[in-house]
Amino acid sequence: MLPTKPEKEIALFDPEFLLTSLIVILIPGTGVIYTVSTGLFFGWRSSIAAAIGCTAGILPHLTACILGLSAILHMSSVAFQCVKLAGVLYLFYLAWSMWHETGALKLNPNSVKYGFFKIMLKGFLVNILNPKLSIFFLAFLPLFVSSGEASTMLIMIRLSLVFMVMTLITFIIYGLVANGISKHVTGSPALVRWLQRSFAATFAAIGARLAMADQ
Repeated sequence: MLPTKPEKEIALFDPEFLLTSLIVILIPGTGVIYTVSTGLFFGWRSSIAAAIGCTAGILPHLTACILGLSAILHMSSVAFQCVKLAGVLYLFYLAWSMWHETGALKLNPNSVKYGFFKIMLKGFLVNILNPKLSIFFLAFLPLFVSSGEASTMLIMIRLSLVFMVMTLITFIIYGLVANGISKHVTGSPALVRWLQRSFAATFAAIGARLAMADQ
């Protein structure tokens, strides 16, 4: 009876979708922790690079969800475990790297020690190596799409773009706030070391939890 176009608009700007997405994005995860730590230690420009990398790391999972590949990943325990293992090892590497460099990192907004591309690449890997994201989007996006829609894929693409834009903006804010806080602790090397070790321990804990989690 009603044309499909208005239904698409409602799906795109559904307050429930926006609110649910915002809550999911705000929950501290590996991407948030990576962006915050980058903002603390390498400045606001680097934190934006980290936010871009983490947001880009969501794209393969959203693509997999839209194309239905995440269902295959969910059904194949071997594929899931391989991706999960790679993610766990990478998180342990990040933890080891940050702990190992304790005392060497400085709160320097002009620091380009790693380069923006490398910062973005690390952020990309943080999210792309988390197979749970594919399963999450597989369950999340269909909740906001009408079953009778003729262009379901188009609607899911538009919802995905909205989610990514929200993620990018939120992560940038996280990074900028972290950089603002860093200015107040520049003169405390002991606090810097504590922060680095805390982030290292957090990455290690997330990696351990992911390793022990059920499919």
